[in-house]
Amino acid sequence: MEFLKNIANLIKVKTLVTLVVIAVFAVLALRGDISADNVMIVVSTVIAFYFGTVYEKK
Repeated sequence: MEFLKNIANLIKVKTLVTLVVIAVFAVLALRGDISADNVMIVVSTVIAFYFGTVYEKK
């Protein structure tokens, strides 16, 4: 039962947005459209925000 709850939490909109942002910036960096430094700043900010809100809920 706990496993199903964890899976349901992963599918929430915030999680999907976080994963999409990370994927988009990773693709842009691999294509050379933006620098790796910019990707690290954006991805770090998104991950910090995501985990900060998850930690705050608990």
